[in-house]
Amino acid sequence: MSDGRIVGAVATEITERPGRIVVAFLLVTLLFAGGLANVSTSAGTEQFTSGIPAEEALSDIQREFGPSFSEDTGSTQLVQRNRNVLSKSAMLRMLEAQERLRETDGLRVVGVSSPAATVARTIDPTATTTDEQILVLERATPSEIDEAVRENADDPGFTGGVSDDFNRESASASAAIGVVTHQIPGAGGSGGAAAGQSGSSPLTDIQLRSQRVVDTVGGDITVFGSGIISAEFSSVISDSLIIVTPAAVVLIVGFLIVAYRDLLDLLLGSFTLLLAVVWTFGFLGLAGIPFSQLMISVPPLLLAVGIDFGIHAVNRYREDRAEGLDVEDAMNLAARQLLVAFFIVTGTTVIGFLANLTSALAPIREFGLVAAAGIVFTFLLFGIFLPAAKVMIDRRRDSLPIPTFSQAPLGAEGSGLADVLRVGVWIGERGPRVFLALIVVLTAVSGGYAAGISTSFSQEDFLPPEETPDYLETLPEPFAPGDYTAVGTLNFLEEKFTASQGGSVTIYVEGDMEESTRLEEIHRMGESPPSTFVSEDDHAEEQSIVTVIRSRAATDPEFRRLVNRNDRNANGIPDDNLGEVYDYLLSSSSRQSALQYLAEDRRSAQVVYSAEADASQTEVTADGRAVAERYRATSGIAVATGSTVVFSAVSDLIFSSAVQSLAVALSLTVVFLLVIYGVLEGLPSLGVVNTVPIVASVALVAATMRLAGIAFNAFTATILSLTIGLGIDYSVHVVHRFVDERGEHDLVTALERTVRGTGGALLGSMLTTTTGIGVLVFSVLSILGQFGVLTALSILYSFVTSMLVLPSALVVWDRLKGHDPDRPVPEQSGLSIPFVGGGRGGEAPSTPEPTRGD
Repeated sequence: MSDGRIVGAVATEITERPGRIVVAFLLVTLLFAGGLANVSTSAGTEQFTSGIPAEEALSDIQREFGPSFSEDTGSTQLVQRNRNVLSKSAMLRMLEAQERLRETDGLRVVGVSSPAATVARTIDPTATTTDEQILVLERATPSEIDEAVRENADDPGFTGGVSDDFNRESASASAAIGVVTHQIPGAGGSGGAAAGQSGSSPLTDIQLRSQRVVDTVGGDITVFGSGIISAEFSSVISDSLIIVTPAAVVLIVGFLIVAYRDLLDLLLGSFTLLLAVVWTFGFLGLAGIPFSQLMISVPPLLLAVGIDFGIHAVNRYREDRAEGLDVEDAMNLAARQLLVAFFIVTGTTVIGFLANLTSALAPIREFGLVAAAGIVFTFLLFGIFLPAAKVMIDRRRDSLPIPTFSQAPLGAEGSGLADVLRVGVWIGERGPRVFLALIVVLTAVSGGYAAGISTSFSQEDFLPPEETPDYLETLPEPFAPGDYTAVGTLNFLEEKFTASQGGSVTIYVEGDMEESTRLEEIHRMGESPPSTFVSEDDHAEEQSIVTVIRSRAATDPEFRRLVNRNDRNANGIPDDNLGEVYDYLLSSSSRQSALQYLAEDRRSAQVVYSAEADASQTEVTADGRAVAERYRATSGIAVATGSTVVFSAVSDLIFSSAVQSLAVALSLTVVFLLVIYGVLEGLPSLGVVNTVPIVASVALVAATMRLAGIAFNAFTATILSLTIGLGIDYSVHVVHRFVDERGEHDLVTALERTVRGTGGALLGSMLTTTTGIGVLVFSVLSILGQFGVLTALSILYSFVTSMLVLPSALVVWDRLKGHDPDRPVPEQSGLSIPFVGGGRGGEAPSTPEPTRGD
């Protein structure tokens, strides 16, 4: 069966047996609705880092060097802010908070530590429990406390827990961190703040309860950790949806009222949109794909295409009804014309989304797959279900107790809207080549400028901003967003604890760690460190087996003598008999500390370098690799890893994903359009014409990103391929309508009828979808708002270029084909639509006339 007969058969089924089609689609809806209950959620950075080589290397290192108890413990940070956290009253509040947490059932506290505890033990070494330390501080004088603080001023264990503004002389600091360790079987070491990268954490309930307990002590201590971060990762999704969804519904319905101007058509279009969402998310559940933060953008995308299809279907049907055709004939003709256009749009849009399957990041691949499936569902629902339901309704419209409002198509001749839409035709009549040359220059300049777009990937991208906008704060329940503290706390820690919170680079080294020069070589890696590394006296701040040896030697005379006997240059680093040195460490209380940096088989080690808080991921990663290369050049294998390196690797993948998916989407779209126009219309060159406005739109979107300071991130990495997928919608409708009209009218009339009929529907679709997607800017999640703005702009640019640029491109194409601009192009002259049927009559010819290709 030819393509024309397939389309004709579907159109006939729609008009002759609409009830059967409606029932079949509703039964399929029940099937997909069953999958909604299986939809799970996934949030945070872990979904992006999973499977990346740098992350796998980091996981292997953590398993190899992690302490034996890490599999069933987790930690909570108590962040204290005060004019002086080392004052007697402030330290007593910290100890009191830790004691109350320890006494609270269900929190499973197995250990606590803090600068306050260190000070108390310095005053009285026998005070080993928190309640004993509280008594020590209560009885101590301010001068005794200050002296104890000064005694610990050179202890990294103490200074690491107080802010960078620590002053030895005044014994003061403005911030401190206390740590509470919890017993959590199966926690897998998900303890600290940096571990909060997944959408769920065994510490979430514990830390939320801990905050309530700590609040009873005083207002200057904040509970922080992976549980808090995970809770905010998850809640930001629901908070965003509950704000964005009602706003989108209100705005979309408002524009649909204007577009449809009829209650029955409005209800039918809205119901079909709902079915598209149910089918897509039912597919999500049936396929076992989790609902991630990136998936929040799928419903607006479905609305974008669904609204466009719905308005086009109804508008084209109304045009044919206005020419005197009855319900069946008008829908038959409209279906024959639009099914092909919808198919081309669906094909190119699916290509745009499936191009994301080339990404190395699983969430982007899953997004592309789900979005593509959703577009296919939208095609079926609006291409078959809605026309069939429309036929059923209009057959009984007169008997229904619902008033009929306007049934006039958008952009009717003589209207003010038609005059506005004709601007592109006016340009095409007077100077199409000059105008296209200007567009080529604008596209090239925009593309060149866009080459400087940056990339970013961080934990904060997936969290609400530190300051919730005032307009969201004023929302009533249940729309008011929750109280978010994670980003504010992270920013505070980065500001106050440069060395401990600014990130780090881990250098993993392999080789025989008992070789006499091995420790000296490890230590030399940190000499003359790069500017992104925290340093003192021209040596990087580091944690390694060398620092463990030096720390043990400072407190253990016997071990110190062992080190000195084997230290050739008296720098505190042993050179000989390293096996004996390790044996001593591993048989002492320093065993766990040593095993964090030295493998038990002594064939590998790790060195952790602190990075400056204001250094970029790219800079820190590059410097870490340079330090690793310094070791490799003289000593053997060394690899740079760590969370900073992992996030930098994700940033690189995001950029390559954006570029690669753009290239794949654009190239496959061009090929698809060349083939489809060649097969269906005998005019493959129309495929090239079709892509002209899309290339311009992509360049403009990319340039806007750089101009607005929006980086490629986990969300916006898909925007360029998405622009192709959604934007091609507009140009396909214009080109397809032009081909139809050109067979019956002269060039200018064909263009005018195209922009007036199709352009009117496109305008209604553009206004509705840009507004519906643009409401994502009200999302609690900032990068989701960026995605919404960029998507709305991509649709706006695609509409504008289709209305302004495409008419000139079609004029030039028509002239290059040698057509007489004052006459219709007969079928045998190379412009035909054999699959639509014989002109306006609605009947497909039994044997299509031959067409002339390019």
